[in-house]
Amino acid sequence: MSKSPARKRRPPAATPVTIAEQAGLLPVRPLTKAECEKARRVLMRRDPVLGAAIKELGKCTIYDSRTHHPFVSLTSALTSQQLSGKAAATIFNRVVDLVGGRENLTPANVLAADQQKLRDAGLSWQKISYIRDLSERVSDGRLVLAELEDQPDAQVIEAITAVKGFGVWSAEMFLMFRLNRPDIFPVGDLGIVKGTQKLLGMKSRPSPRTMLRAAERWRPYRSVAAWYLWRILD
Repeated sequence: MSKSPARKRRPPAATPVTIAEQAGLLPVRPLTKAECEKARRVLMRRDPVLGAAIKELGKCTIYDSRTHHPFVSLTSALTSQQLSGKAAATIFNRVVDLVGGRENLTPANVLAADQQKLRDAGLSWQKISYIRDLSERVSDGRLVLAELEDQPDAQVIEAITAVKGFGVWSAEMFLMFRLNRPDIFPVGDLGIVKGTQKLLGMKSRPSPRTMLRAAERWRPYRSVAAWYLWRILD
């Protein structure tokens, strides 16, 4: 009696966890100093071109930004929209001084601040309305900042973009620099666009699709790769 031919094994189907991970639906541990060092080694091994830049630029210190309070980080992100780094820092520092210091930059103090003085500090009326909406949502519990620490990337983006003035870019900045999530790649950021263009030696600016394709080799540490792309421009 002849044996029936052996059946080929099919690769296992993706589990819900794997699918969720790919969609950014699972909470992720923040980048630590040790994890940044590991990411640095992984990126240098996987991508010799980026690796050469990493070797020249030194250690990644993105984890240092985690010291800021979430409300302070979000207020800073709103202030920074459509401004150069220097101009944004100047205006943000004026706002901080107006409320009596960084430790006093709270929703209650923002709502109590004279709006004309906020305008005199350099905030546009539109940004003032955005910061007040953020403050109101935190004050009345519609946005619970402490809960964002444990939420998946996709849920954090959904929660933040519900606030007036916050788009995906602002949410991605919060994920990277306050929550220190390891695998964020903001293709809409001009610095990342120019950094990718310079790294790849391209004559024209790359499309988001080209950037995402190039960044595939940098998973699951695209935040660290992005940090180096900014430094390449500096």
